[in-house]
Amino acid sequence: MHIAVAGNIGAGKTTLTRLLSKHYQWEAQFEDVVDNPYLDDFYNQMERWSFNLQIYFLNNRYRQILQIRKGGKDTIQDRTIYEDAHIFAPNLHAMGLMTNRDFNNYTSLFELMETLVQPPDLLIYLRSSIPNLVNQIHKRGREYENSISIDYLSRLNERYEAWAQSYGKGNLLVIDVDKLNFVDEPEDLGLVINKIDAEINGLF
Repeated sequence: MHIAVAGNIGAGKTTLTRLLSKHYQWEAQFEDVVDNPYLDDFYNQMERWSFNLQIYFLNNRYRQILQIRKGGKDTIQDRTIYEDAHIFAPNLHAMGLMTNRDFNNYTSLFELMETLVQPPDLLIYLRSSIPNLVNQIHKRGREYENSISIDYLSRLNERYEAWAQSYGKGNLLVIDVDKLNFVDEPEDLGLVINKIDAEINGLF
């Protein structure tokens, strides 16, 4: 089984992935932010490094999906290949931070890859308000994220909502995380697990 967690920057994807991996004994696949050679440069000079960063993520996530399918283990994945292609890259293009040429090249590559991969059996979308995202980003204190603007987060949130509403590749579970604290409140984590159990049971 392949479960994936989607959501904006600071929505709690990595944390929830870790907690669910532990609860269900699923193998976890995390987004590569530690060894990513482009992130610092990107946040300092988005226009220069947007294409490089998006290609890096596309390559990374494509490899992850191949590993998940090849490994044959129940796996939970932190962020999907679809978010890069339907949210982050188009947003950079719309903001004038990725050229038409680069965006068309990127899109063409994604469309080819998409024909070769299967979507997750269940997609969990963490819906969050902007104030909550900002609070979480500040709390985790990643230096390269200090320059993220409210406008940038808002644009991403709008695209996430539109994508979630039109998502038709498989089962989708939307969880509003504004009123949930699944790190410190076991009851909140329990609520999320109950929702996931109901979805998983419906898959068989």
